[in-house]
Amino acid sequence: MLRGVNDAITDTQAARVARLYYVQGLTTDAIARELGLSRPKVSRLLSHARRTGLVEIRIHDPQAQPQSLEAQLRAAYPFLTPHVVSVPPGSPESVWLERVSVASATLLGQTLRPGQTVGLAWGTTLDAVSRCLTPRHIPDLQFVQLNGSANARDFMSGFVTDTVTRFASNYGARAHLFPVPTFFDDPATRQAMWRERSVRHVLDLQEGADVLLYSVGAAGANLPSHVYVAGYLDPADQQALTEQGVAGDIATVFFRADGTFGGIPMNARSSGPDLTLTQRATQSICIVSGLGKVQALRAALAGELMNTLIVDEITARDLLGTHAT
Repeated sequence: MLRGVNDAITDTQAARVARLYYVQGLTTDAIARELGLSRPKVSRLLSHARRTGLVEIRIHDPQAQPQSLEAQLRAAYPFLTPHVVSVPPGSPESVWLERVSVASATLLGQTLRPGQTVGLAWGTTLDAVSRCLTPRHIPDLQFVQLNGSANARDFMSGFVTDTVTRFASNYGARAHLFPVPTFFDDPATRQAMWRERSVRHVLDLQEGADVLLYSVGAAGANLPSHVYVAGYLDPADQQALTEQGVAGDIATVFFRADGTFGGIPMNARSSGPDLTLTQRATQSICIVSGLGKVQALRAALAGELMNTLIVDEITARDLLGTHAT
């Protein structure tokens, strides 16, 4: 059936009304006044525009993509409970970290229970999370620092202690700091220190933690992991880690691309826990944001060094090897 002149006129009017309504954001009242039409006429023209395809409405559900990625992560890693966080298209990694930090803070508020002990590995990501927490009193909650932080610059700045105490203060909890070197010069010194009663108390709290909270460290992250940029590792240390195939770290304990961590000499000098702790804990929550951490995250997953993951959608997509079209 041929369309007539009236149809063409209607299409032209509908397109003009649709442009004013959808592109310029005018109300139906404003359009009616501008074009000398009645409001019912404007509404009919908008309906005509939608019905005939002059206007196509697409809903970009911010939850749809994350839910799909979560399903793919569960399929790839059956031991994992993933939480994928949507981020604005085209946004920088600093925004991804902010969104992931808010989501992590929300999940913690829903997860933590009275009487629990939470093992906390300090770093750039956990510091960001600590600034997004919603105050809530949880009786008999304890936070214990998982790795030492006796670096002169950080001792003066309060970077590490502020992160741990911020978590504890938010929940009215007790903070147990771990004032030992991040890395010892000699493994024998670490072994001797571990026999001290005050240190053993912290180690026992770590071992009995109900919840572990940490990120993965990576030397190549766009928002660099703190341990790699704050003077904890000298060039010789970093070169040795590269030669040993290290992919990243958790609480300053290093692991390879296949997730294994035994036999890495630097770990004998580290103050961080044996990473089997992440495999034994009731809830091991790893928080990751940024494409520079994908290799380290993939390696940690290969070793099953977490059972809960909070990650932004772009990092998750890259981890899975998929790309938006």
